[in-house]
Amino acid sequence: MKRTKHSKDFKLQVVKEATETGNNSLVARRYELNPNMVSRWIREYKDGKYGEVDVTVLPDIDSKELSEENEKLKIILGEKDLEIAILRDLIKKKNPPLAEKLEVADRWIQKGYPIKKVLKIIGISRSTYYYQKNYRVEEKKVSEGRPAPGYSIKEDGQKVSDEQIKEYLLEEIAGDGFNYGYRKLTKLLRRKYHLIINKKKVYRLCKELDILRPQRQKKVSYPRKLARNRTIKSSNKLWEIDIKYGYIEGEDRFFFVLSIIDVYDRSIVEYYMGLSCTAKDLKQTLLRALFKRQQINEREKPVIRTDNGPQFISHTFEEFCEKYTLEHERIPPKTPNMNAHIESFHRIFEDDCLSRWQFETYAQAYESVAEFMVFYNERRMHSSILDLSPNEFYEQQQCENVKIKEVRV
Repeated sequence: MKRTKHSKDFKLQVVKEATETGNNSLVARRYELNPNMVSRWIREYKDGKYGEVDVTVLPDIDSKELSEENEKLKIILGEKDLEIAILRDLIKKKNPPLAEKLEVADRWIQKGYPIKKVLKIIGISRSTYYYQKNYRVEEKKVSEGRPAPGYSIKEDGQKVSDEQIKEYLLEEIAGDGFNYGYRKLTKLLRRKYHLIINKKKVYRLCKELDILRPQRQKKVSYPRKLARNRTIKSSNKLWEIDIKYGYIEGEDRFFFVLSIIDVYDRSIVEYYMGLSCTAKDLKQTLLRALFKRQQINEREKPVIRTDNGPQFISHTFEEFCEKYTLEHERIPPKTPNMNAHIESFHRIFEDDCLSRWQFETYAQAYESVAEFMVFYNERRMHSSILDLSPNEFYEQQQCENVKIKEVRV
């Protein structure tokens, strides 16, 4: 059996531990030694064989080794922690671009971590890092387009400053254009002030004035099978009728507005307003509309589409339709989308008139509704009819044969 030779330092370390613990067998078991050997080393130490050495101040050999190992483990764990922290920064975005990787690398390098280690974890070569750091072209902070001239030109060549155009916009917002977006305001500036201006500039000016309308949230639509059994190619083919309620705050009561809309030219052909709305009122309003559009003696009169309200299913109204040979169709219950044009008008009516004002008397409400109906028919631009008002489109349609895309309902 080969004999193991132990160093003097090792023997002194064992003697030290045995002296401190007072249990030779325990120390021998730890180092896998014979207890008799440990006892012999203690006697030799006491006899001065190892020289004048005080074991109470001897360096702890195993402690040194453990300390070194501990430091190594700390370094490894520190590198792992660094790697996890850096990867946590990168994982916030899926497939981050190079610019974001460089930004993360700079942040950790500035904290004092080694460049080589950080770049290895992120997956960027040192050549790429130093090239991007030292030689890349700085990103442009502003557009290279031509600077804004500060004015626009009228059709006759006269210059109008941007400040003047802003005043025009504020005037229109305070008047008929209070509910217009930048696109319709552009049309208004061209028509009313004869400016040669595009919608991008109007958008910029409106943004500077902080008068842009909030973006309308798009509602998720679900496909439905609708009965699209009519194709409308001109006016006076299909009229939709419905009733809208308004509230008088000062008198704490409601009023009724019955409207008739032509689905092709979007005009409110006729309307009725009152504190009640009966089938008789409906009959008289529709009769006025027929006379207004000169349809009373036509063989093919407009088709009348309504919902199933009590006025529309009454015998009085049905007898009126039979007398004047009017075709009356009713939409199925709970399908307002089949009466979409009058419902759309009622939304505009609610936003631009009923919700805008607080009525103290019925007279105030009557005046506001009358003014709105004139504004809607004569001045309000409508996107679906070439950005014309309903009356303008109807007149041009009669004189110039202006056409739009057919309406399917």
